[in-house]
Amino acid sequence: MPPILTEPLGPVVAGPATGDDRRRAAALSSILRTLAYFDVFRHPLTSDEVLAFSCARRPAPSEVEDLLQELHRDGVIANVGAYWGLRITEADVRARHEDAARAEARMPKARRMARRIARTPFVRAVFVSGSLSKGRLATDGDIDFFIITAPGRLWLARTLLIAYKKLFLLNSRRDFCINYFLDTDHLAVEDRNRFTATEVITLLGLHGNGTRDAFFRANQWAFELLPAASVPHVPEMDAGSEGPKAFWERVLGGSLGEALDSWSMVLTWRYWRWKFNDMDPRTFDLALRTRTYVSKHHPRNFQRRVLDAYHERLRDLELRTGRSLC
Repeated sequence: MPPILTEPLGPVVAGPATGDDRRRAAALSSILRTLAYFDVFRHPLTSDEVLAFSCARRPAPSEVEDLLQELHRDGVIANVGAYWGLRITEADVRARHEDAARAEARMPKARRMARRIARTPFVRAVFVSGSLSKGRLATDGDIDFFIITAPGRLWLARTLLIAYKKLFLLNSRRDFCINYFLDTDHLAVEDRNRFTATEVITLLGLHGNGTRDAFFRANQWAFELLPAASVPHVPEMDAGSEGPKAFWERVLGGSLGEALDSWSMVLTWRYWRWKFNDMDPRTFDLALRTRTYVSKHHPRNFQRRVLDAYHERLRDLELRTGRSLC
């Protein structure tokens, strides 16, 4: 375990802090918060990635490198080759490389599945999310998708996709995990924190150029929270076979589609309330959000678990460094 520091990081400055002192302190705190967050996933970062996920106002790359070296000399963080973390090992770096190779190999499959999703009536945009969007995939990892639909047809589109998964994929999640839907009238993600900001800025938009651009514009809060981040550049994918999709959208565009969408939402909500009846209402809403314009299916409440672990690491760092981070 790194030593507990008895003095705050950095030199003691006599008199009022200068602008440079405040900027340096903000950069140090940002680096520690970034490493604490990714430590939850045992995910080593390069110095460029530390900068990209920084919550400070764009510190210079050379400054980030210098501060990382300083934190390492003080025994606060670990270093393995080009990678940094709170307590990373060579095994963590090796696991990252293995997961990265696996992610690269599975991306063609993700694109094929995204193309199928995009052909579904009322789907307007398809993103890859989860670990694959961050360039990693464990041996038992799923391909996660984040989907945007036309307004008033989210639950119908979701039900059609669930039926496809059950009938043609034998209910396998491995290549077809669809756990988050929004509609085009409600593109802003409601939960706003380090976890959701990281998820937003790492989404890989494979289909729906106009809609995916509108989504990132509607979630500028994520880029304000992580101001050094940028939208990943992913070429637009042609879904093809728009004829059948357009036909079914005409057929289901009126009262029949409206009734089916409402029925799909109510049926799903009742099933979830029965299956997860041990959840209190607040936890249920966070993990299994069910509204006309959003469907979120995270029964293990991954967001809450990650944020709890993240804040635990921040408290530990505060005790060790004497620096306020929360």
